[in-house]
Amino acid sequence: MAGKPGRPGAAKNKKGGKVGSGGNNKQRLEGRGPTPKAEDRKNHKAFKAKQAAERKAAALGIKIAGKGAGNSSTARKFASELDPKIASSRTGKAAPRSGGSRTGGAGSRPGAKGTAGTRDGGRRGEFLAPSARTAGSAGAAKRSGQRVAKATEASEVLSGRNSVLEALRAKVPSTALFIATRIEMDERVKEAIKIAAARGIPLSELTRPEIDRMTGYDSVHQGIALQVPPYKYQHPMELLDLILSRGQKPLLVALDGITDPRNLGAIIRSVAAFGGQGVILPQRRSTGVTASAWKTSAGAAARIPVALAANLNATLKDLKKRGCFIVGLDGDGDMSLTDFALGTEPLVLVVGSEGKGLSRLVTENCDAVVSIPISGDTESLNAGIAASVTLYEIAKRRAVGKRSK
Repeated sequence: MAGKPGRPGAAKNKKGGKVGSGGNNKQRLEGRGPTPKAEDRKNHKAFKAKQAAERKAAALGIKIAGKGAGNSSTARKFASELDPKIASSRTGKAAPRSGGSRTGGAGSRPGAKGTAGTRDGGRRGEFLAPSARTAGSAGAAKRSGQRVAKATEASEVLSGRNSVLEALRAKVPSTALFIATRIEMDERVKEAIKIAAARGIPLSELTRPEIDRMTGYDSVHQGIALQVPPYKYQHPMELLDLILSRGQKPLLVALDGITDPRNLGAIIRSVAAFGGQGVILPQRRSTGVTASAWKTSAGAAARIPVALAANLNATLKDLKKRGCFIVGLDGDGDMSLTDFALGTEPLVLVVGSEGKGLSRLVTENCDAVVSIPISGDTESLNAGIAASVTLYEIAKRRAVGKRSK
């Protein structure tokens, strides 16, 4: 029995078809129309991927064809807006998943086996192609959420706008360029994308956390990273021959026991700034040209060749026979840097680590050992700063020598 309207528990008339009337079945037969596409459904991951692509297109000022990242048309279209001549240039394919094929070209997946290009006939350091099997290749990352592995020993990831741009300008063989989603564009990023498009280097868009995992969480990547094959070192004697063939007066820096790649990067940068022509590293107990060294050098590693000595002491003896004056830099040196009068001669500056300094055998192979006068409150300088101060002093004396002539 129906009660009074408004009384709790009173029966109310319900709208719509009643049971047994066929109203519900009629609704089912009419249907709701065609199913919307996945990219038009707000709760579908394809919709979110489409939105991310549109945001990226708005940031770059281009139209992205297709869904997701790693589309080579992205690089082509953006580069064509910067330079119409690039519109017809060949761009590389997007980086596929890691694993699988053993062979590939320079435009194949990061970590694939390819050819290592040379630069200026070997005037600078070259790069080897990465190994055929690269575990956790960073180029395999996809916007679908797949994890991005850290760079392996078979490849290096350069990060930072200056480092990436310098490497691209120097035509360092590269396997992939990574751009962060919604990156703040400047002239360096635009030029990097333009060069990558012209050279056919795959362009992939990743989130910042993905690039963090790729470059290391302590790296300031500035939203851009470049994957390159391992560095190919020159031979010390070939490096000396190259310097002499140019008619230059040799100024090389040899490192003894430097294990911090950031010190190496700082020294490479100082060598480039003060007129040096190269760096020599021992094969053992020394750091190499890693991504950290590239980053600290601010791109100078693309211009300054690095040689690898199987035996540093034997190499110093050979350089001495070729007319180079070997100068060691140590806190317990025989003379002060201000009293050193041979800055205009062919020189090899040997720098030891801050903690241990020069080893005994290396010290014996030096023609002179100099020290930098510092305040008594400071115990020592690190290798990068000490090398910079000494190279500046040598460059100043060489400049005075040229003016006097």
